[in-house]
Amino acid sequence: MIPELNIGRDVAAAADAPWADARQGAPKSLKLILLGLALFATAILFASSNDRLSRFVEGTVADWAADPVETAKAAKQKAIAKLITDTEANSVVPTAEGADAVARNALLPVSALPVEAARPFLMPTISLAQATNAQRCLTQAIYYEAATESDAGKAAVAQVILNRMKHPAYPNTVCGVIYQGSARPGCQFSFACDGSMRRPPVPALWRRSAEIARAALSGHVEVSVGMATHYHANYVLPRWAPKLTKIEQIGAHIFYRWPGSWGKPRAFSDAYTGAEYIPAFSQLFQGAAAAAEALPGEVIAVEGVPPPRDPTDRRTDTDVGGRVDVTKGWVPNIPDPTQSKSRFDSLTTQQGAQAAAEPQSVE
Repeated sequence: MIPELNIGRDVAAAADAPWADARQGAPKSLKLILLGLALFATAILFASSNDRLSRFVEGTVADWAADPVETAKAAKQKAIAKLITDTEANSVVPTAEGADAVARNALLPVSALPVEAARPFLMPTISLAQATNAQRCLTQAIYYEAATESDAGKAAVAQVILNRMKHPAYPNTVCGVIYQGSARPGCQFSFACDGSMRRPPVPALWRRSAEIARAALSGHVEVSVGMATHYHANYVLPRWAPKLTKIEQIGAHIFYRWPGSWGKPRAFSDAYTGAEYIPAFSQLFQGAAAAAEALPGEVIAVEGVPPPRDPTDRRTDTDVGGRVDVTKGWVPNIPDPTQSKSRFDSLTTQQGAQAAAEPQSVE
């Protein structure tokens, strides 16, 4: 309760107490304080439903005049960043494997929305070394990820890689996308960090993978997977699978796109940079054998032990898993018998004629 004011007494005492004016104004100040507390309490009550009031109560007065559109954009970017982290960090240990994963994958609903095809990608004019790297990286990914899949399954893997290349969440080169995180377990493409490339490729399957890669870099679009940026085999269930939009299953692979507008064609707006680089084989994480030798919490990359050399294998020593080390200062230019038959026949004919002309030794 506010006491009544005795004006006469106060005026009489004014000459003896110079601070009397301050006492006189105190009741007004008290009213203002109580009014301010009431307003502040009202602000707290509505803070949970009003983003601006919430920021004000938390002390971020500078955001008072912020654009609501910018606020929503920041929240969206934060959610996207978390989703990227989740799809990377949760790729090491799946939720389920084997028959259990197959059954649970089948229960994940397929999106009813129309599948929107990606725009064709045409490899621009770049240096021979970089073009060779891009072609080889994409061939490797197709071969080691989908060598035994159908042509559509191989093309779908290539499409995922090109989709990522044009998306702001990933590197802007073919090799950059494929080898992202390859120095640690749980990299983006498992063959790049599980030691798969220590296996020499089967020539016929390698050639077909190379043909699919060339087509993808020349504008072929695998329409069935649309804007897919993720896939996995149906015998595993990654933790991130339910967080993405399931599009299609081709063979053993299930394909997904980002949810919402980030999975729409307009989000794939990044330009190709053209700086294609293949990391050295010794820089790659090489599977469980390497992990077992590492200290707890330590991730190392060690040189893999190659299997015994097949006597019929005529590959160059620098060809590791179909990857020629161009850091040696040269670029391979070997005619492909399936593409240059006339030249191949000419070379073999000359070799045969030369062998026939040489005198045979008699023991």
